[in-house]
Amino acid sequence: MGHIARVRDTKTLNVAIVEDDDRFRKSLARWVEGTNGLRCSGSFSTAEEALKGIPTTNANVVIMDINLPNMSGIECVGRLRAERPELQIIMLTVHEDSDLIFKALQAGARGYLLKRSSPDQILEAIGDVSRGGAPMSSNIARKVVQSFENKGLSFEDQANLTKREEEILGGVVRGLINKEIADELKISVETIRVHLKNIYEKLHVRSRTEAAIKAYPLAGVAQSAAPRFPSSR
Repeated sequence: MGHIARVRDTKTLNVAIVEDDDRFRKSLARWVEGTNGLRCSGSFSTAEEALKGIPTTNANVVIMDINLPNMSGIECVGRLRAERPELQIIMLTVHEDSDLIFKALQAGARGYLLKRSSPDQILEAIGDVSRGGAPMSSNIARKVVQSFENKGLSFEDQANLTKREEEILGGVVRGLINKEIADELKISVETIRVHLKNIYEKLHVRSRTEAAIKAYPLAGVAQSAAPRFPSSR
């Protein structure tokens, strides 16, 4: 499978798939199983099946469709994250509607890809989200940027963040992990952790994803940060 990407982590990632299209679900499972460092820990055709099955697996990452029979993928994300908050969930859908994008992110999704993404992009996104990234298709990232550019709010108005905290939060929105932010700003990873704790308190959030979602509408981030999406390698 020459088109299959290699995930750059030594630890095996267990991936669950929630997709009602049988053919596409099987293709996703085949791509995952054919990639070093990935294993398909379960595939489900409905949200109800996923809610029963995923908590009993050792899944690290979930690939989730939005349009599912009965319960939507967005509602499923919220329920899964309530039970398994450590799950990294990537929406994989045909929808480019801004409202659905933000509803999915607010429900707890860590990434948002379009189904026309290549196998390489989907597999790269799995590795990216496992390292703390926020993978998005380019069109989705553009919509997110446009959305927060139109808001025109400042960090000071929202949270009274310091200049350094703004820089770190900008890195979070771009999908960078702590080490990448530390390298970019030439400070230690431990210093990043301390600043992030302060940022969470000021924004009244509990995680980097919640912080990124809250930061999307802020103009201070818009000038220097766009959510990161998978490369097309």
